[in-house]
Amino acid sequence: MSDLLERLRTRGWRLTAQRRVVAQVLDGDHVHFTADEIHARAVELLPEISRATVYNTLGELVSLGEVLEVSTDGRAKRYDPNAHHAHQHLICESCGTIRDVHPTGDPLTALPSTERFGFAVSGVEVTYRGLCPDCAAKG
Repeated sequence: MSDLLERLRTRGWRLTAQRRVVAQVLDGDHVHFTADEIHARAVELLPEISRATVYNTLGELVSLGEVLEVSTDGRAKRYDPNAHHAHQHLICESCGTIRDVHPTGDPLTALPSTERFGFAVSGVEVTYRGLCPDCAAKG
């Protein structure tokens, strides 16, 4: 069983066939599919699943904090099931590929207290941008 499915089961979230398929599609490392990509993959597993069901399920998963919604400069939102594993994102500025990265050091402590302006920092989002190897090779 996937990490996401296990977390949802532990929470007592009702796992209908449609919800289970969406969670199965989201299983894996470096998964950052758009809602349409999730729907296309879900249809392969459950042909009758509707686009609306996929969107509604993703909205619920984001609200529950089980899936992260990643926005990338005007592109379609992507969904990341690694919500419970601290990580940052590396995004290709050309093709939009997203990879999870785990830099060393704690980003919460990297910000000096003099730069916090009295804020009690509870979270950090860092996005690295550049070109993936394929896009860099194309020039």
